Amino acid sequence: MRVFTVVIEKDEDGYYAYCPQLQGCYSQGDNYEEALENIKDAIKLHIEDRIENNEQIPFVDSVTLTTVEI
Repeated sequence: MRVFTVVIEKDEDGYYAYCPQLQGCYSQGDNYEEALENIKDAIKLHIEDRIENNEQIPFVDSVTLTTVEI
């Protein structure tokens, strides 16, 4: 069991979700809950694909989310 960070953003078309630790792993949904379930599926598929291709699954100790004022 591993824990992955997920970012979910709302836009005009619904919700966009991605996993910063897994480059290229993203999904979307019409609502927050759907986006969350879809990114869980995307992460599982992404990991299965890496395992099938004998690729490492990245391990990141922490991900920091912050804001900046410009």
